[in-house]
Amino acid sequence: MSAGGSSGRPARRRLFGTDGVRGVAGEFLTAELALALGRAATAVATDAETPQVLIVRDTRESGEMLEAALAAGIAAAGGHALLGGVLPTPGAALLVRRFGFDLAAVVSASHNPYRDNGIKFFGPDGMKLDDELEARVEAAVDDPPPAPAPGRVRELHGASGDYLRELHARFEDLDLSGKRILLDCANGATYRVAPAIFRRLGAEVDALSVEPDGRNINDGCGSTHIELLQERVPAGGYDVGFAFDGDGDRVLAVDRNGIVVDGDELIALAAVHLRDAGRLAGDGVAVTVMTNYGFHRAMAEQGIEVATTPVGDRNVLMELLRRGWVLGGEQSGHIIETGFVPSGDGIASALLTLEALGDRDLADRDVMAKLPQTLVNVEVADRDAVASATAVWEAAEEEGRRLEGRGRVLIRPSGTEPVVRVMVEAPDEAECEEIAQRLVGVVRRELG
Repeated sequence: MSAGGSSGRPARRRLFGTDGVRGVAGEFLTAELALALGRAATAVATDAETPQVLIVRDTRESGEMLEAALAAGIAAAGGHALLGGVLPTPGAALLVRRFGFDLAAVVSASHNPYRDNGIKFFGPDGMKLDDELEARVEAAVDDPPPAPAPGRVRELHGASGDYLRELHARFEDLDLSGKRILLDCANGATYRVAPAIFRRLGAEVDALSVEPDGRNINDGCGSTHIELLQERVPAGGYDVGFAFDGDGDRVLAVDRNGIVVDGDELIALAAVHLRDAGRLAGDGVAVTVMTNYGFHRAMAEQGIEVATTPVGDRNVLMELLRRGWVLGGEQSGHIIETGFVPSGDGIASALLTLEALGDRDLADRDVMAKLPQTLVNVEVADRDAVASATAVWEAAEEEGRRLEGRGRVLIRPSGTEPVVRVMVEAPDEAECEEIAQRLVGVVRRELG
């Protein structure tokens, strides 16, 4: 017997993070692990005799390898793996419900560089698996159940067309005739379907970053590099531009003057529009702690209730479901309209923005006034130690009292990096910076 009474078995590694299993392809996320995940998820996350499991992916060079391994694992567990090809993440959430599949898997690392990849699962309701079910999948990776008769692997032809039909049905009354729109598709999962739906709705569309080579996904393009769209939209005389991330579940906009419109403003536009149309259930919207203070002031003026959650689209979705609301999202451009799909959908969010604007121009928006915001990532020895750092919280409370009614202070540890994030919003940039630097000094003194 080993010391300390342990059984001697190595501790089971933690696989699932905040958005599925993600890591460097071929190193952490190997073909062997993808096969094991496919087998485990099919065995424990479904109760069908012959589970039907949809797989879609983005454009990374490792995607085909991981897709094949994942499909082999599904078949090894007695399931039928249905290969939908390159499709945005929300396409999986939509189609698993539309066709009554038992499970869906997405092979993507979202906005990460091409070397990374990931696998996330959606249940038959179109929602990501909950923490308890993910834990059961992890356990089955290390201790797989007995293998039944193997299933099959086959292509699911027309998946992108099915996704486009769902989008068109939702926005069939949106007439984009006369609109000149520029899209940045990040050389990712939206590179075909995004231009197609905008053109189908009548817009004149040009598209950037629509030549994926397996390695150029998110590379100097897309919503993580919005400066490309900022330059091209005013230079080309476009009415508006939209930038998606690699897997298409988030979007940022650029107005005709080259000004970036982030998720906070897009959600505000959508909230007022849906409320005025009688489609904002509960007259409420859910956002995260990172949402700009100006959003809260604007919603209060509109009589729209705001619920605040921890960072993460899953937290936003859970709050929406708890309250029976339909709209929420994050500053990063993850926007969820549950009436369409219980997932962020960058293309649908861009179309919702245009629906909300009607005949107006995005550059003339006046739904909210953003407060200046300063965000500083402070490297620390132990990010978790901030929870007991009394001096840090006392300083934050004091600064918060000074800003009461005018702005706010937020301090939180990163979930993935050895840093503590200090965020300050104030009426002007100088005050914002001064407060942030005072708090950064306290964090460094106490935790550095």
